[in-house]
Amino acid sequence: MSINIAIDGPSGAGKSSISKKVAALLGFIYVDTGALYRAVAYHVISKEIPPKNESAVIQELPKIKPELRFIDGSQHVFLNGADVSEKIRTPEISMGASDVSAIPAVRDFLFELQRSIARENNVIMDGRDIGTVVLPNADLKIYLTASAEERARRRHLELTEKGDKSSFDEVLADVNKRDYNDMNRKTAPLKQADDAVLADTTKLDFDEAVDLILKISGEVLGVRNEV
Repeated sequence: MSINIAIDGPSGAGKSSISKKVAALLGFIYVDTGALYRAVAYHVISKEIPPKNESAVIQELPKIKPELRFIDGSQHVFLNGADVSEKIRTPEISMGASDVSAIPAVRDFLFELQRSIARENNVIMDGRDIGTVVLPNADLKIYLTASAEERARRRHLELTEKGDKSSFDEVLADVNKRDYNDMNRKTAPLKQADDAVLADTTKLDFDEAVDLILKISGEVLGVRNEV
């Protein structure tokens, strides 16, 4: 029987990088559900369709085939046969993902893909509503967060290293806007599941955050680092 760990939390909390590292250490498969929404957003934006145009986005869904492929232990995101793993990591696609994820038809479109992976594998799956909606019976639920300012600082550093000229204030505004959108959408809003363990990484570096999640996993599930 597969073991499922659900990690939810706001944008920029480090869910993807931390979950990916913990999954590797535990010998689990890492599933970045946000990447699937980013792939949908990338498709509609490339077609010059506003991500908030619900009817137009829904019309595009039959033309979209997102896939998660695991190559040499690393997750790659494919869209209609093309690897878009890097192309979906821009601020524009991030905001677009927030918009399309608020459309119920898009969520239904992606749910079964996510759940089928979880049924067949030991997974760490991260997103906004994994513990509350996608995997409500997950063996362990963690709500991973950090202050908005700290998340903006991390994001700004990441963008700067990529040559992006966005200011810290602009990044902080984007973080706050994303938080508001995710927490106030009608469909599956971001919130901590009642039975989720809170993990605040505001004052932790990456390795300390990984150690925290490993500690929680060990205490709740008895799973241990394989590496």
